[in-house]
Amino acid sequence: METNRQKKVAGVLQRDLVDIIQKALMQAGVKNIIVSVSKVNVTTDLSQAKVYLSIFPHDKASEILKEVSAVKPFIKHEIANRTRHQLRRMPELQFYVDDSLEYIDGIDKSLKGSEDPIQNPDLLPRRKKS
Repeated sequence: METNRQKKVAGVLQRDLVDIIQKALMQAGVKNIIVSVSKVNVTTDLSQAKVYLSIFPHDKASEILKEVSAVKPFIKHEIANRTRHQLRRMPELQFYVDDSLEYIDGIDKSLKGSEDPIQNPDLLPRRKKS
């Protein structure tokens, strides 16, 4: 269970990370891609922060994650400058792709019938009889 302190630190990081990542990607020359910070989880000792990025279009996600990891020192420095009055120590940032939107989209397509296993039984894995 998250403490109030963890939630506050995560909220501060999430708000500032959005601006900084957009700025860093613009400086790197990445265009026509939307990156948002969907969630930040901070460990109990506030030493590490897992940052989940939602990237659109999703097929560029691995490329953008590499780009963000390459500019991590810049991002960490900017966050430290912005939060120097709120945080004593800057947590170590770890970036991950949040693919929950893709997962939801897949469920939505299945529900709408574009992947109907009754009409197309090849979608279901074959069950072995024991």
